[in-house]
Amino acid sequence: MAPDRSDELVFVPLGGVGEIGMNMAAYGFGPAGKRKWIVVDCGVGFGGPDLPGIELIMADPSFLEDQGDNVLALVVTHSHEDHYGAILDLWADFELPVYCTAFTEAMIRAKRAANEIVAEVEIRLMRYGAPFEIGPFRIEALPMAHSIPESSALHIETAAGRVLHTGDWRLDMSPVLGPPSDGKRLREIGAMPAKLALICDSTNAMKPGESVSEAVIEANLLEVIKAAPHRVAVTTFASNLGRVVAVARAARAAGREVVLAGRALHRVVAIGRELGLLDGVPPFHDQDVFSQLPRNKVLVLLTGSQGEARAALARVASGDHPSIGLDAGDTMLFSSWAIPGNERAVIDIQNALIDKGVAVITNADRPIHASGHPRRDELKQLYDWVRPAILVPVHGEAAHLHAHAAFGRENGIDTVMEIRNGDMVRLFPEPMRFPGEVRTDQLYLDGQILCTPEESGVRDRRRLGFGGMAVVSLVINRRGELVSGPDIEVEGLPELEDEDAPDAIADKAVRTTLKTLPAKRRSDPDLVSEAIRRAVRGELAAYWGKKPNVRVFVHQV
Repeated sequence: MAPDRSDELVFVPLGGVGEIGMNMAAYGFGPAGKRKWIVVDCGVGFGGPDLPGIELIMADPSFLEDQGDNVLALVVTHSHEDHYGAILDLWADFELPVYCTAFTEAMIRAKRAANEIVAEVEIRLMRYGAPFEIGPFRIEALPMAHSIPESSALHIETAAGRVLHTGDWRLDMSPVLGPPSDGKRLREIGAMPAKLALICDSTNAMKPGESVSEAVIEANLLEVIKAAPHRVAVTTFASNLGRVVAVARAARAAGREVVLAGRALHRVVAIGRELGLLDGVPPFHDQDVFSQLPRNKVLVLLTGSQGEARAALARVASGDHPSIGLDAGDTMLFSSWAIPGNERAVIDIQNALIDKGVAVITNADRPIHASGHPRRDELKQLYDWVRPAILVPVHGEAAHLHAHAAFGRENGIDTVMEIRNGDMVRLFPEPMRFPGEVRTDQLYLDGQILCTPEESGVRDRRRLGFGGMAVVSLVINRRGELVSGPDIEVEGLPELEDEDAPDAIADKAVRTTLKTLPAKRRSDPDLVSEAIRRAVRGELAAYWGKKPNVRVFVHQV
């Protein structure tokens, strides 16, 4: 890797820097205009109440498409949805290889089968301690403890400089499943003579201390489960296979049989068994066995920790699950936290369970969940191990990124670069930030359609959600006289018993408008349509206090 003065190593975040989720970044090597690129991660975000009908959000890959054949491959740090969830929707079109671990490969395969996705991607397995080359990039994956198996940091070396891209991580030295973060290798990387840039997770950069160890979480789960008098239910992130193992061990120690409910849990558990990650854990029961087990000898693991309306937990809370029910005196454990935007849905489920007399226990009561991301003491430990010359905080909203940047400066890192999606950062040979250098945008998955925000119709859905809809249809002749109608349909407006109904108000507005329009204007259907629209909207606004959406169809015979 002989250095060339014109060669640069640059970093461009396309998603995940300034927001939680949708992680996608590109590393470019070479002179400006002739760079070769690799992409790290290809994840999704989740639509919320402000995006009605939108299930998933993805980073727009237009910048990568513009680079053409200079884009070489995708490297995936781990298989959480916000890091790998868009691969089958976006990356398949690039027809380029995906480098990932065996667990991530299995998750991609399972997602493809579960969603009946036709698109395929070429998978190339990466193994810890076995560096591989992609064009001018030499990459080594390192194990990092996280809340999913086989989460990886990436040590990326080029002739211009080198980077440690942490992915999602924490320094748990006693994880329930898989190896701890590889402190020995991280110290070796820090001892190398060439300068290092650290591209680092910022999710918990505002929190002091260290994350709670999974060993502590397992001990607390066991204590709560042993003390429960009747049925126990636990919900957690389906991908957190280590937590599933911890719950299974605690249940076994408490003399309880474990029932699984939810397709996502069954899918991840099947992958874990296939890869030998659940050796020693007895088989789980399907949900049909739940009612056959004694009330004090059963523990059910449920999907739905984020309040998803169709998941097993929501159906249990509402009382319409076909196989599982909870009654007064049973215990429900939320071994999870609510992703921002999901808080209301989770609270609603908890309230429904409390109304049934179920004892609801969350992390606010005692530590039964731990984040998979580093707090400040863990960040400081990583700094000490790898000794970065450059820090670029990623994976977080503005407050997280700013706090991480300030913390890096406090700890003596020479160059700290606070960036956002679309900024281009030259890491080597001389660090420099180019704000907004790359156009970034989002794509929405709406049902089965991938579209831009402008194409999605979300703006109209918001308007409909706020103002309802009145549709007017009528037929006029060449003189503008009413021949048929008006037919009126009103949706989403209040109708009071002691008031004129909205459709009656609209009907009156139509007829009054036709009578008062000058004869010349009544013969033009476009002018008639707009005059009626304004009149109906005005009269309904006077009745309601809000301006509804009004559509008028004028047919001329």
